[in-house]
Amino acid sequence: MLTLRPALSLNPAERSVRPRRGPGLRARLTLLATGLSAAVSALLLWLGWLLVGAVVAAVPELPPGSTVEVNGVPVAADLLGEVLQQAARERVLQAGSVAFLLVVTATALLAWVLTGQVLRPLHDVTATARRLSVTSLDERLRLPGPRDEVAELADTFDAMLDRLQAAFDAQRRFVANASHELRTPLAVVRTEVDVTLADPAADEVELRRMAAVIGEATLRAQQLVDGLLMLARTEGGALRAREPVDLACLAATALRIVEPEGRSLGLRVRACTASAPATGDPALLERVVGNLVENAVRHNVHGGWVQVCTGRAGQRVMLQVSGSGELVAPDAVDALFEPFHRGGVARTSRDGAGLGLSIVRAVVAAHGGTVHADPVPGGGLTVTVHLPVQ
Repeated sequence: MLTLRPALSLNPAERSVRPRRGPGLRARLTLLATGLSAAVSALLLWLGWLLVGAVVAAVPELPPGSTVEVNGVPVAADLLGEVLQQAARERVLQAGSVAFLLVVTATALLAWVLTGQVLRPLHDVTATARRLSVTSLDERLRLPGPRDEVAELADTFDAMLDRLQAAFDAQRRFVANASHELRTPLAVVRTEVDVTLADPAADEVELRRMAAVIGEATLRAQQLVDGLLMLARTEGGALRAREPVDLACLAATALRIVEPEGRSLGLRVRACTASAPATGDPALLERVVGNLVENAVRHNVHGGWVQVCTGRAGQRVMLQVSGSGELVAPDAVDALFEPFHRGGVARTSRDGAGLGLSIVRAVVAAHGGTVHADPVPGGGLTVTVHLPVQ
């Protein structure tokens, strides 16, 4: 459920994207792997160079004055160890240099290929995000293969798109319903003014009748705007005040307010209001209790009944409002919490703006509580609210 806040555009052409500077992640990973391979290979080559020199330097000593041929060159006996050490180290450097180049080259190629395979899903995520717009939110990655970290990222991205699509769909419905609800009272005002001004014989009685109709229409528009502002305030999740509130006191006040209307309908009202201490915004919680009690009375039947109960249930406080009324299908209960939905009442009804239960759900969620409704056998509805105990 969304408020009338400006929507974020998902079109990349409408938002500035900072240009990427420097090599990409694939190049950086390849350079890192190649650098580590080169460092390890160079270390092994140096250790081999030292080890060969130490081994060759341990050649047995020959009698002084004797000579030995090394690669066809006569070498004095006292210089034999040094010559053999130098020759062995040159051979190690020659062979090791070739191996070093081969290992580094193979590492670079392998790292480039492997990182490309690993990062391919990330490129898919990026490409999908760039193609997204408000009209193409149905695209999903659904990445196959092993469920590794990259697959988890893709699944998270798909879940985010599901939430975005649901949010945009709800916003479209909300804006359409709000436009419809506001258009009705404005059309009434425009029609009454035009008809009255077009009648040259309109007297004081006619003008007073027009003023009464316009007053009723503007009151309905004001109620709708107040409801929208309440939704915008509570759906943000930030409460302006947190004070101790007893739901039992709020329920007693709400029952006193609707007592005349209930008496005119011949309703049997029963209250079982035990102490239910909660913490939150007193004005918002008063609106929750008031909305539920008013709905139970206004959507009741003549000679019906209303029951309001409060109390504690473990670490929660409970408010339960039940009332008789029209039959409510079990699969239609959730829809009652949607904006501008009135169970069994025409959308053009003058009795409320259809935001009562939407406001209740938003306020309860902002207080960290839960709310659910159940149909009453034979007709009617029971709404139960649970809030954290004070």
